Amino acid sequence: MSLSFQRWIDSPSVAVAPSLLAADFSRLGEEIKSVEEAGADFLHLDVMDGNFVPNITFGPMIVAAIAKLARRPLITHLMISDPGKYIENFIRAGSSLISFHFEACRSHHAEVLEGLSSRGCYSGLALNPDTPLRAVEHLLDRIDLLLLMTVFPGFGGQEFIPDVLPKIQEASRLRKSKNYRYVIEVDGGVNLDTAPAVREAGAQILVAGSAVFGSKDYAAVIASLRG
Repeated sequence: MSLSFQRWIDSPSVAVAPSLLAADFSRLGEEIKSVEEAGADFLHLDVMDGNFVPNITFGPMIVAAIAKLARRPLITHLMISDPGKYIENFIRAGSSLISFHFEACRSHHAEVLEGLSSRGCYSGLALNPDTPLRAVEHLLDRIDLLLLMTVFPGFGGQEFIPDVLPKIQEASRLRKSKNYRYVIEVDGGVNLDTAPAVREAGAQILVAGSAVFGSKDYAAVIASLRG
């Protein structure tokens, strides 16, 4: 499935990407259908390896199974060590965009981004809450998506860190002033209470897990998150 971010560039529209990590995996097909019918723009897949982060979720096999069920593009968020070694597997599994953590690579960030682009996959770079934007300024002209974490990665359902809001604002200013193509995705503790501040700071894609899947009305929550 093709994926275009043009709709969210210099547009007031906000997209919502429910994180399937919070879904009921015993009825995953139903959950995917329900959240898509409720208005989800993307599906966000959190891949953890128990090494870069202290938790393990799933790998390419599950991503491939989700891709067979999904109608929305898959944004795969790699929270793994040495991501360049595995991007081919996740592309083949059906990821439309893959983001990896700047902190997971000692170097060769540009090579990983080029590896994604050369294989026809949109590229994203993720930053932990305590990683300053200046650390990745040399890479911002190469990416399609900038994922700013508002929790430390590893577990769902964490409390939102408001200190990241100025970084979202800075990323939005840079994107406009430098005419960068990336869109800003925000992940971590995004719910009905925190979403307004995240949108106002400049986020274009909001990731929400328990806020969506823990509710009784997916459509109402997604509409409220979108604003």
